[in-house]
Amino acid sequence: GDAAGDGKGNPGAAGPGAVPAGSQDAPSVRLWSDYLNVHLHPKSVYVIRQYLHDGDCGCLEAFGQGESLLQDPACVEELEDRLHFYVEECDYLQGFQVLCDLHNGFSGIGAKVTELLHDEYSRKGILTWGLTPVLSTVGWLDFFSPQDPQTSFYRLMNTALGIAHLSRHSSLFCPLSLSGSLGIK
Repeated sequence: GDAAGDGKGNPGAAGPGAVPAGSQDAPSVRLWSDYLNVHLHPKSVYVIRQYLHDGDCGCLEAFGQGESLLQDPACVEELEDRLHFYVEECDYLQGFQVLCDLHNGFSGIGAKVTELLHDEYSRKGILTWGLTPVLSTVGWLDFFSPQDPQTSFYRLMNTALGIAHLSRHSSLFCPLSLSGSLGIK
């Protein structure tokens, strides 16, 4: 493959100063996905505008914030439309795989999504992967280093609520982490 190239077979270096794939001019990078060389179908991406890097609400850090996003009927309708688009493309739908962060507000979104899938497709399997980051005290991994007690408490509560809610509506729930602590110290 051409994972670090320009998408045309030319090798390149993807990194903090690299120009996003398909861009000819100066980079206008806003999200990690601007560097994504794989072109995703527009119906497979749903941007939560309130929680963009420059959004109104800051970061999505609590289970309840994520859960409340899917209380909005317009959001649920948009999600259902996108889901039905792909379900109708299937010849024989066997089930769903859900990958969801446990340590932040995406655990709340994942809980509501698995609940929706369970309610609408109760006879289909739902395999849910609960993802947690590696926490480190090593300097080069500062992004996921332990933080203040409030952040640690949020991570613990999000992870506990995520595991409880995701496992309730999944056929199989599997926590997945590179550390033995599920991202909790």
